Amino acid sequence: MPTPLTNLPNIGPAMADMFAKADIHDAETLRDMGTDAAYGALLRTGKRPHFIPFYVIEMALQGRPWKDCKGREKEALRVRFEDVKAANHDTDRAAFEAIMDAIGVLDRP
Repeated sequence: MPTPLTNLPNIGPAMADMFAKADIHDAETLRDMGTDAAYGALLRTGKRPHFIPFYVIEMALQGRPWKDCKGREKEALRVRFEDVKAANHDTDRAAFEAIMDAIGVLDRP
């Protein structure tokens, strides 16, 4: 039986819903993918990049509270985040969708 994502520290229902949109439905899949691949999958669903969810995932996979992420560890994660963002976030598409959303063309869930 798969382990619910919400069994991991830091992962609540809202984040579990985001993962479901990226076809990540359980803790085992998230662990197998790792932070970078899983966050990339979130970005490819249209999620806007933000550093905090990235390091929250990393801390969850380590079984640590998100507030533990500090100093050099956080700086190293920021570098990884920027690499994942560059590889998985289409800024032109995001800008286009923001315009479409502003004028009411996109139907947001």
